[in-house]
Amino acid sequence: MTIHIDHHPDQNHAGDEIVEKNQGNVKEQETEHVLDGGFVAPHTNSFGHTFRDYDAESGRRRSVEDFYRTNHIGQTVDFVKRMREAYGKLNRTEMSIWECCELLNEFIDESDPDLDEPQIEHLLQTAEAIRKDYPDEDWLHLTGLIHDLGKVLLHPSFGELPQWAVVGDTYPVGCAFDESIVHHKYFKENPDYDNPSYNTKYGIYTEGCGLDNVFMSWGHDDYMYLVAKENETTLPSASLFIIRYHSFYALHKSEAYKHLMNNEDRENMKWLKVFNKYDLYSKSKFRINVEEVKPYYLSLINKYFPGKLKW
Repeated sequence: MTIHIDHHPDQNHAGDEIVEKNQGNVKEQETEHVLDGGFVAPHTNSFGHTFRDYDAESGRRRSVEDFYRTNHIGQTVDFVKRMREAYGKLNRTEMSIWECCELLNEFIDESDPDLDEPQIEHLLQTAEAIRKDYPDEDWLHLTGLIHDLGKVLLHPSFGELPQWAVVGDTYPVGCAFDESIVHHKYFKENPDYDNPSYNTKYGIYTEGCGLDNVFMSWGHDDYMYLVAKENETTLPSASLFIIRYHSFYALHKSEAYKHLMNNEDRENMKWLKVFNKYDLYSKSKFRINVEEVKPYYLSLINKYFPGKLKW
């Protein structure tokens, strides 16, 4: 049975109230942030720096910048179309959601300045933080668990794509690259940068066309969205929106590209802003007991997905 967002208490104003509550309750202290339902998040990441600080001196600063240079050069309209065509066939393998979670244990995201733990740790940290603050929204708990599963594209059985084609912030291609995108300067080396069909505000799109009609840079977000949608998940549209756009920081942090959104996007955006805080601030050295929480998440997987999925 599909769970709809409008079942949330006081849904007519839920998103707005959540945002207002967050603005009033998020307290910047010396060492921590306090989010919606009392989740205490660290003020600094695993390396002792503020979150998403791409200029902070750390052991990963140079590698992260090198990653984005390669990413910004390679993510073209042609590349994105080819990847969506190839991976949209979902003919690589069949496996369950939990099997996919376990595959991620061996990978670390080279684009992330905040974390160097295996991905399964981050997935469970995110899901458990949401579960604590939103106990009745089980679809959101599961979204926290699966939002990064598209990173299996790094695995040899999925073609072992390079990290620049799997992780990192996402953004539209086919229109001008907004200056709010991290390490924007490297787009000047992208073949689409000087293409008059692609380098204007709207490019190949129109006002309010809807993000579903926009080509996003290829990576784990778009891939997991395709997997969930084509395997006929019963998760609500807000969940699919979160999965597809959770790395679209130019939109949900800087409010770029809002001119491409339609009404459904704006409604779903309320939930993405809720989710994003947990996706970002739950990154820490705190370890989750996987075996302890596994039965709960297996029950959610069985509720919203078939036993085996095509990938």
